[in-house]
Amino acid sequence: MKVEFAPLSVPLQRRLQTASVVQWVFSFLCLAQCCTAVFIALFFTRFWLVSALYAAWWFIDREKPSKGGRRIHTIRNSVIWRYMRDYFPITLVKTAELDPRQNYLMGFHPHGVLAAGAFLNFCTEASGFSMIFPGITPHLMMLSLWFRIPFFRDYLMSGGLVSSDKQSASYVLRKPGGGNVLAIIVGGAQEALDARPGSYTLLLKNRKGFVRLAIQHGTPLVPIFSFGENDLFEQVRNPKGSWLRQLQHRLQQIMGISLPLFHARGIFQYSFGLMPYRRPIYTVVGKPIPVQKKHRPSEEEVDQVHQKYLNELSKLFEEHKAKYNVPEDRHLEFI
Repeated sequence: MKVEFAPLSVPLQRRLQTASVVQWVFSFLCLAQCCTAVFIALFFTRFWLVSALYAAWWFIDREKPSKGGRRIHTIRNSVIWRYMRDYFPITLVKTAELDPRQNYLMGFHPHGVLAAGAFLNFCTEASGFSMIFPGITPHLMMLSLWFRIPFFRDYLMSGGLVSSDKQSASYVLRKPGGGNVLAIIVGGAQEALDARPGSYTLLLKNRKGFVRLAIQHGTPLVPIFSFGENDLFEQVRNPKGSWLRQLQHRLQQIMGISLPLFHARGIFQYSFGLMPYRRPIYTVVGKPIPVQKKHRPSEEEVDQVHQKYLNELSKLFEEHKAKYNVPEDRHLEFI
């Protein structure tokens, strides 16, 4: 199932699409630092009370990212996100119905460089998530450190982002009445180091925490593959064992985030820059995998469900790859 919207005039559409993508790239590269700088700088001005009051609110509200966040539907429905969707464009594809009386745990693959498909599909209504999956509320997990940044944390929560810790996951999956989705980019920031056009390598072979979480809550698992996610940026060559890869891993251990050296096109030219290429993304949502609830699953039980998940994800990829111009001889590789 796809949701389509009427196109704008081409010149205006192109300008607005580019501006929205610039905002998206800027928000994750610079906005966090800007928010921190503003928060500190206000203490040295006559507006110091703004930061003081926010600091008090921040302390009182400190656990909110682990308790479902605080989505603001006006921001999720902003027209800016539709312009950004049309820049690539991005399409959300449903292959099976989701029962709004149940909660679900979705595994999103691959991470890509900046997780554009995950953000647009789950943190905004640009691709029509609520129309495609009526009665379902999405929550996308993000590294907890981002929620420690003043003002920026509120911006993140407004779209439906929640912190990536066990308490946060359990809060969403235990919500009574069903109708909640917890989306996890399973490969995480480390997988971003392998994100480049034509790559179908997923950091998933030994990542089983999300499976154990699903079993403990008896939550169906839903595999997702986002075709085109890795095609938005080129990345400086960093094979395993190279000095660059070792440096990136070291920085990730220190800071908790990976630092892929990526590039693509510019704003006004197409040869070099940090703007992503205009290449389509098709985020295909697979069918739910039933999971039997068990509070303390054994390693063998986790391995069995994990292998079933890998099989279903591979099947999803194979069934749809021809539609999205993936060569017949290309298959998913789990590392």
